[in-house]
Amino acid sequence: MTGLTKADEGKPVLDAEGAEVGRLLAVADGRGYVEPEPTVADAIRMRLGWGTATDGTHPVDGGSVARITDDAIHLRGTF
Repeated sequence: MTGLTKADEGKPVLDAEGAEVGRLLAVADGRGYVEPEPTVADAIRMRLGWGTATDGTHPVDGGSVARITDDAIHLRGTF
């Protein structure tokens, strides 16, 4: 299990095939919230740590994450 942290907020989230499925908007209690297809403004807010989970986000826990690199979060499967 790979744990998500606040430092991961704003990173692109990639499925097992390497396709970007969204960006990590927020992390709370070890669970990440992915915003699919964020706007440019959303992406900037995420990078600044100003994101919050909304109805449009999808929760992702550490068990869904294959690995985390400096540039992206790689999922084990599809989103």
